Amino acid sequence: MNTIAFLYYLFFTPFAAVLVAKLRRIRRTPPGGVAVHDRYETAFLNGGPARVADTAITALHADGRLMVGGPGIVQVLRPTAYDPVERAVLQELSSALTAALGPLRFAVMRHPAVQEIGDGLAARGLILQPRACRSAGVWGAFVGMFCGMATLFALMFSLPDLVGFGPRQVPFVLKVLPVLAVTLTAAVMCAVAGKRRVTPAGRAAVDAFARSQAVADPALLVTLQGLPGLPDPVLRDQLATTARSYRPAPPPRRSAAHHHHPSTSSSSSDAALLPVMWCAAAAGGEGGGCGGGGSSCSSGSSCSGGGGVSGCSSSSGSSCSSSSGSSCSSSSGSSCGSSS
Repeated sequence: MNTIAFLYYLFFTPFAAVLVAKLRRIRRTPPGGVAVHDRYETAFLNGGPARVADTAITALHADGRLMVGGPGIVQVLRPTAYDPVERAVLQELSSALTAALGPLRFAVMRHPAVQEIGDGLAARGLILQPRACRSAGVWGAFVGMFCGMATLFALMFSLPDLVGFGPRQVPFVLKVLPVLAVTLTAAVMCAVAGKRRVTPAGRAAVDAFARSQAVADPALLVTLQGLPGLPDPVLRDQLATTARSYRPAPPPRRSAAHHHHPSTSSSSSDAALLPVMWCAAAAGGEGGGCGGGGSSCSSGSSCSGGGGVSGCSSSSGSSCSSSSGSSCSSSSGSSCGSSS
């Protein structure tokens, strides 16, 4: 009996150590402190690329540089941009085949200027990189399930002692309870942390930014509260309808000829099939993903149409795991694509 208890400790202690290490990395305070640089970083933490796009469109609309008419047609009144994200909106609108709000909003989400915001936040520890987020969730779920099964086995093994049969001794389950309790607690915490891209430091940075803002203009209200906070009912309805209903066209299927030349076709075609990265990088709200809704690391919340799971597309830009520590996949591509 003592030998089996020793094996329990020998087996579960390393798992507990790995889980605790992952939790410490997730919850650590960034070396540069917990602070966001502007409202777009706050919007990204609150609602991902979609919230950033909504903030920029609202800012352009609020001071008359952009007009959104029915049914969702965008017109530039003054082509003036005050920051890279506003410039991205004007660029995408000038090169678009249509002036519809849906394609514009989606194109802004996957623009390098927006995707790079996620890279910067991840580098500063305010948001989890997709790989770390997924790893924490998988480890937590796997170890938690295995630990639960081991606990049931320990209870069954302890039944004779618990009901009074056999010699009186400490029940086996009590001998292994410390290591099982520590491991199971760490597994549950890791699984929960894996479903939340925004770290505790990121949430603290958002709260600090909100407290520092004395004047709440429409764009700032969208940054902090999402579309429900937008005071203009017409623009709010237009953006909300677009977030719910717009679905970009799926990437074209490669022809058989492309399969004979993988070196020339993989950089653009395969990138569109990769899983979503920063398009699902939000804590919640209406715009976490490239499809326009709330999102998190969990597939249940970020894969809905509004929560925007999409695929990487765009062959120029950033945010995809290059050697410099950005987080998606594709050596130089932006990280969105088709909404699911």
